[in-house]
Amino acid sequence: MDDIRLMRATETWQRAGAYYVRIQAMAKKHHITLDQEFDDHDTPDTAYIVALDDDFPVATARMYALDHKRMLIGRIVVLPDYRHRGIGSAVVGAAEQWAKDLGYETAVLDARDNKIGFYEQMGYRMAGESFVEGDTFRCIRMQKQL
Repeated sequence: MDDIRLMRATETWQRAGAYYVRIQAMAKKHHITLDQEFDDHDTPDTAYIVALDDDFPVATARMYALDHKRMLIGRIVVLPDYRHRGIGSAVVGAAEQWAKDLGYETAVLDARDNKIGFYEQMGYRMAGESFVEGDTFRCIRMQKQL
């Protein structure tokens, strides 16, 4: 993570970086249509964390409130060339900190079944049954106290 910088994306040009990463690493790779990848939770008010290598977006996470105590952190994506370098953990950590700064008590995420161990190492615990997300991935809801 030497040259990687994390940004709280609040402006349109910053959010464009989050969208780029999601299109490249998820929509394109897994043949997910754009209307499936970008749903009702992608609004101008949605918060995003974007990891940058210089000014190039390489990872992202999306955040939105479930209620006044719980923030959902989702669409956590790292470009393939940047994986296994601690960037995903850093993005999730930055999202957790932002949620905490906003007064939320619990971080919630829907982990793909092959990523459960990754999130357990970060302190998340299973909090629901498995389900299929968007006809693409089997997921399980997990949560962590902030």
